[in-house]
Amino acid sequence: MDASSKSSTFSGISRTGLEVRLVARPEGLPAPGDFAITEVDVPNPASGQVLVRNLFMSLDPGMLMLITGESCLPMPRYEVGEVMYGDAIGEVVASADSSLREGDLVMHRLGWREYAVADAGLFRRVDRDAYPTPSTYLGFGLVAYVGLMDAAELRPGDTVFVSSAAGATGSMAGQIARLKGAARVIGSAGSRDKVDYLTGKLGFDAAFDYHDGPITDRLREAAPEGIDVYFDNVGGEQLRAAIEIMNPHGRIAVCGALNRQSKAGPDGGPGDLLSVLGKRLTIRGFTVGDHLERAPEFGAQFRTWLREGAIVYDETVIDGLAKAPQALLDLVNGAYTGKTVVQLGG
Repeated sequence: MDASSKSSTFSGISRTGLEVRLVARPEGLPAPGDFAITEVDVPNPASGQVLVRNLFMSLDPGMLMLITGESCLPMPRYEVGEVMYGDAIGEVVASADSSLREGDLVMHRLGWREYAVADAGLFRRVDRDAYPTPSTYLGFGLVAYVGLMDAAELRPGDTVFVSSAAGATGSMAGQIARLKGAARVIGSAGSRDKVDYLTGKLGFDAAFDYHDGPITDRLREAAPEGIDVYFDNVGGEQLRAAIEIMNPHGRIAVCGALNRQSKAGPDGGPGDLLSVLGKRLTIRGFTVGDHLERAPEFGAQFRTWLREGAIVYDETVIDGLAKAPQALLDLVNGAYTGKTVVQLGG
């Protein structure tokens, strides 16, 4: 396409932009050919709408389940032929609604595109000066916070185990558990470098590579007195090991199922539930959307922790929308640490 022949300007912004569509429903793990990156015309906002230039978009492991269509998440799957969606943050460049002005920084769910045009009510204005970079708004700290505080009912003195602990949610969950009074925090990860990252930079008390032999043995070595809370990002063998090692009246917060997502198939579930009965365990699934009243409380604490250097927030930044599909596949396969975002703005 000759972009110059179709491109015009509006408030100094190019009127064409890239977007990513799902073009095939994979039976297993998707391949790059299942996505199409297309340059499209960007319309002017109609009355009640705004035009947003996206700066960053989030890459989330759960997106893989929306691609395969096997998701039981409370959100619609990606439809073949349509633009994908996800959390993004951007800047209003044109507004036809009095609630938002040009220059406002906004969060929304219209990622996977460089420009978003939609009703103003779909965008939420945020403070431009709250964080050093706008991409911090896309972090999963709130997910980790409500999973620990509400789903797992974290108590001071608990021993906490976090799976996929070097990822966006797990890295926050382990650190928040420590800040909220956990006596011992243990993490699992997929490589020796990530294990060192957990016990070094993030301050976990212990960590192990889940490839290094039976997970039950590794977890028992790291938690000889058992665990009280398991923050589950994985499912499968790690969930079964946590149930076996867990102390009576332990609590499990089910946040994700990376084991199933990365293998695109069943993972055997939690195994024999007799231990759940005998130990009187609580297993609770949750979504952050059910706990949004926690957002102001968490936001204030998170900014304080960042300012005081009490918490580490790491990002992997992918440059450009064209690289996003492959980056999502790499993310699910454990290529990154911390939160992964795609930078769309210069």
